[in-house]
Amino acid sequence: MPPEVPVISRRGLGRLGAAAATVAAVGAVSAAASTPAAAQSGGTIKVGILHSLSGTMAISETTLKDVMLMLIEQQNAKGGLLGKKLEAVVVDPASNWPLFAEKARQLISVDKCAAVFGCWTSVSRKSVLPVFEELNGILFYPVQYEGQECSRNVFYTGAAPNQQAIPAVDYLAKESKVKRWVLAGTDYVYPRTTNQILEAYLKQNGVAADDIMINYTPFGHSDWQNIVASIKKFGSAGKKTAVVSTINGDANVPFYKELGNQGIKATDIPVVAFSVGEEELAGIDTKPLVGHLAAWNYFESVNTNANKNFIEAWKKFTKNPKRTTNDPMEAHVIGFNMWVKGVQKAGTTDSDAVIDALIGVSVPNLSGGFSAMMPNHHITKPVLIGEIKGDGQFNIVSQTPGLVVAQEWSPYVADTKDLIGDWRKPMSCGAFNVKTGTCTAGKKV
Repeated sequence: MPPEVPVISRRGLGRLGAAAATVAAVGAVSAAASTPAAAQSGGTIKVGILHSLSGTMAISETTLKDVMLMLIEQQNAKGGLLGKKLEAVVVDPASNWPLFAEKARQLISVDKCAAVFGCWTSVSRKSVLPVFEELNGILFYPVQYEGQECSRNVFYTGAAPNQQAIPAVDYLAKESKVKRWVLAGTDYVYPRTTNQILEAYLKQNGVAADDIMINYTPFGHSDWQNIVASIKKFGSAGKKTAVVSTINGDANVPFYKELGNQGIKATDIPVVAFSVGEEELAGIDTKPLVGHLAAWNYFESVNTNANKNFIEAWKKFTKNPKRTTNDPMEAHVIGFNMWVKGVQKAGTTDSDAVIDALIGVSVPNLSGGFSAMMPNHHITKPVLIGEIKGDGQFNIVSQTPGLVVAQEWSPYVADTKDLIGDWRKPMSCGAFNVKTGTCTAGKKV
């Protein structure tokens, strides 16, 4: 990593007390492998790809499988890794959460994969987590999530709440003078936990309970008439109102359409979404969404040479000039390159050695800077706010001046405000209480 990279404090952003800081290169411990890794003993190094290729999540996850195949092909063209070719092992957990755990066990125990790149929903990650911890495997998880987790066996390359949700709220409060908040989400762990953090954050910063409306709907919800009417009524109290959306999947299409049906424009009640990206916008009518916002750490419209080269390589690999790129793809690019660098640093694919070696590794992101793997197994990321355009792309209207260090445990929730994760030795703890000086969970013996 360059000697100085501007980084935004873990404790928030923007008007609510952000502080600029400088991150020094994190010292990493390269543990010597006690025994040769099974994944390294043959003629290839196997890399697991654990993404749904069928079922409800296939529309999002198939692209992540494809980008992993491209990255492996590119690395093999450079000569492979440790003098061996990489071999992709692709499985289909079929949008079935228990099946994710079975497939993860297969990739680690049977296929002997040195690392696995996969999962999308938090419930799929929660399903596989005990398997990776039991078998000491390595998972790179590329999607924004709710935080409140810090496993030694997982490297979180997607955004934590303070790298997406909180900056989005700060942006709306500052730029649009929003005073009333609708927290609308799909009914599962990611939206509920994210909204728990957001509600606490808003209240701690002076927002009254009466100015917060929370609503959950099931996956695939299609009848939005009454809910949107409630949002419209909530926004008619004379205070600027916005919707913070953790609505996931195809439910977004009828939601935005109903906003249009009821005459709610982005200038009236803006929506900022955390699960609407280029992939979701491709091939649908974007008219009801134009002017609304999304918060990510990458957009296809980022104007850097690194991104231009990536897009060109992606279209060439897929043989499809219309294929879009998106944020979780960039997270896989960063995670894969970090894993390669970590293996090279360790000189082995042994899990313990690579896990230790990955801390402190930094690689270029596609926004023109470097992302670093921190001791909490999360990466530093810029935060971008994009306005949806009619062509399904985003006009970037805001970007943090530096990179944001992830909060693995939320400082706004009472049960976790004193916790940090630090997997460097001798601490080696996923939930260290800084007040009591004790490790409350996730100690590596």
